[in-house]
Amino acid sequence: MNSNWRKIFNIIQKPERIIIGLMSGTSMDGLDIALCGVSGSGTDTKVRVIEFKTVEYTETFKAEIKSIFSRRDADLQMVCMMNEKIALVHSEMILEAIDSWGYKSDEIDVIASHGQTIFHAPKSLHGLDGYPDGTLQIGDGDHIAVKTGIVTIADFRQKHIAAGGEGAPLAVYGDYLLFSKKGEDRIMLNIGGIANFTYLPADNDAAKVFSTDVGPGNTLMDQYVQKNYSGLYFDKDATIASSGTISEALLSELMLSGFLDADFPKTTGPELFNLGYLEQAQKASGTMTIRNEDVLATLCCFSARVIINAIEKCFGKAAGPAVYISGGGIHNPMLLDQLKKGLYNASFHTTDDLEINPDAKEGVLFAILANETLVGGNTNFGNRQGVPSVTMGKICLPY
Repeated sequence: MNSNWRKIFNIIQKPERIIIGLMSGTSMDGLDIALCGVSGSGTDTKVRVIEFKTVEYTETFKAEIKSIFSRRDADLQMVCMMNEKIALVHSEMILEAIDSWGYKSDEIDVIASHGQTIFHAPKSLHGLDGYPDGTLQIGDGDHIAVKTGIVTIADFRQKHIAAGGEGAPLAVYGDYLLFSKKGEDRIMLNIGGIANFTYLPADNDAAKVFSTDVGPGNTLMDQYVQKNYSGLYFDKDATIASSGTISEALLSELMLSGFLDADFPKTTGPELFNLGYLEQAQKASGTMTIRNEDVLATLCCFSARVIINAIEKCFGKAAGPAVYISGGGIHNPMLLDQLKKGLYNASFHTTDDLEINPDAKEGVLFAILANETLVGGNTNFGNRQGVPSVTMGKICLPY
């Protein structure tokens, strides 16, 4: 037997696998590294988060990624080189994190690497006849495996598309396996660059579970801050937005996207919700000259409104689901306040209440997907659009 497969065979037999889950989102602020102990599979999955850290990107590295991110005119040579460079940078970050935690590489069974999304192109966005759904995450898994010496599972979204999904969001799988609770309707709300949620029904029926993007989370606010405030990448604690006044005219125009009225499940990205979208809305609403802080206040309200509308669409205005929030949006007090006021019957929590650090949640979910690739893959989510019952990820061998 090839020594790589012998190693994987031994990992599969272990009662608990030590898996590092990686996530770098559209905010491009850094790499989330979650060191997890994962046992069981399917609905018997158990996870303990052993260590977690976010390693910030340098300004130069951020600029390199931004030069090819969500751009139709991206330099193909740069895309090619960054596929390798991102993997090598991530590998160094992983090795440093492992060392800082007192571990050695041979004590880690698997790395689950999401990669860095640089373009997301489902049919619903590109609208081109004769072309399929598409998405691209770079940060080559083979480079990570060879550099770290650890089996790496990467490129999860391609199987989802091949099996009839749109490549996003993938949280539905881990959310269902970890967080479903009999007798409680739950919304697992992740507010990253794009806001998405997973609906977990109180009857625990996997065939009813779905995950969907709902619209912009932090992406428009972050893009606007980066353009208009030198040296800032986001509006920390909503300090700028809180000093502004919401423009109802601009808000009404922002809410006119056809995506917001589309049925669940659906997926989107900065390819739609970007500064061009904002500029078009400002021109149409006659708000090109309002203050920057008023624009930010309106963008924050826009994100809150699309989340509120999506949850009400799922449950109705009178229902009171339990909403568990994760992602960078948990650090925006203005956004959270608007959500609580708009969904006054809901109970709000973070995933801390479920013993998962909300900042670590996405990394943990990819660790779960890797675990399912190795020992699971038997959960049936029904024959539905957007939630194919598939095993995801490509296995990259270290030697």
